Amino acid sequence: MERTSSVRRKAMARQHKAEVMIAGEQLRLKLHDGKLIKDRRYHLRTYPNCFLAQELIDWLVSHKEASDRATAVCLMQHLMDHDIVHHVCDKRPVFKDAKLLYRFRKDDGTFPFNTEVKVFMRGQRLYEHLIADKNSILQLREEHGVTYQRSFPGCQLIDWLLQNGEAESRRHGLELCRALQEHGIIQHGAKKHDFFDGGLIYQFCINFRRRRRLAELLNESEQDPDEGLVVSTQEDNHPDSPFILRKSTPQEHNSAFQSVGSSKDLRQLTSGRRGSLNSLQLHSAGLPPLVQLSSTSVVRFNPKSVLKRNFTCGEILAPGAPFIKKVLTVIGDDLGWGFVTRGMAPCYVQAVDPGSPAAAAGVKVQQFVCQVNGQCVLYLDYRTVTRLVMTGPRIVVLEVMEPLE
Repeated sequence: MERTSSVRRKAMARQHKAEVMIAGEQLRLKLHDGKLIKDRRYHLRTYPNCFLAQELIDWLVSHKEASDRATAVCLMQHLMDHDIVHHVCDKRPVFKDAKLLYRFRKDDGTFPFNTEVKVFMRGQRLYEHLIADKNSILQLREEHGVTYQRSFPGCQLIDWLLQNGEAESRRHGLELCRALQEHGIIQHGAKKHDFFDGGLIYQFCINFRRRRRLAELLNESEQDPDEGLVVSTQEDNHPDSPFILRKSTPQEHNSAFQSVGSSKDLRQLTSGRRGSLNSLQLHSAGLPPLVQLSSTSVVRFNPKSVLKRNFTCGEILAPGAPFIKKVLTVIGDDLGWGFVTRGMAPCYVQAVDPGSPAAAAGVKVQQFVCQVNGQCVLYLDYRTVTRLVMTGPRIVVLEVMEPLE
């Protein structure tokens, strides 16, 4: 009994950390949209992708994310304690309501991608795939007279993992599901059993898509482990919520990738929906196509290189080279990431879909791709880089070198 209680406390602590990561990422994207995160100059030095603490506190209070400035400071300190935010020079472990510069670790590549974070990202990707599945195994189920939402039998989840190439064997699938349970991502319906490859009912503890209010983080940190962290809100019952089991199919829509060049250089290719990166190259390389071709929509792309001239890897890395390094986090949607790469080494961004996650994250044409999720890709060709992105997590962290204008 004592061991069960200890395991549960650890799972709840990890689940709270997952909630903090989601809330932090949602805040980061909002601040980028609001232009609060930008390159700032201080004492003759430029600090990229940072925010001013005082401005952020103003924003949190004005947007009712915090009731007052003291609460807002506590919220940001909570993000600092969980390695979401840090001082640009790492000299101040305490968040202060002052004219000091701070930065999200995802914006400078210092976010710790440890085992815990990798399990969280894997769970998020599986959740998104299960929600998007027309015949989703996530259903309303009953066990011992109690009804559980978005639940599934353990054996069915392992079947799904095998069918979708997420696990090599039932043993590997069982190990993955137990890791998800240990990290507070899934749980037994009645919270009485570990994960088994059988008919017991389990459910996701986290609604990854629900909009978090930062104030929830402080409330959850004070919660008793036996009470759980599963929160049901009005947003969970909204038609667009992933907790609604029957979801309408997304509307097909046209997508136009934009790249630099005159209109006469553009030619057209019929395609149903926006794919992820180089769908045609993946198909020709033996991988399944990412989009169903159709004559109902058009994707424009430029077959010629967008680069004004070719650069070698040495030129890009040379001191004083006319480039600025940026770290971009691209969260793929149901249609992919929305950018195309080309080049043998180094590879570069050839085109970006204006309405895609890539465009929202700041991916631009002519950027050279240096790292993908912490792995150096500067000396790899675009086909290899494409495969790394496609076989990796839904959230892609890119380190790019952007030409100075």
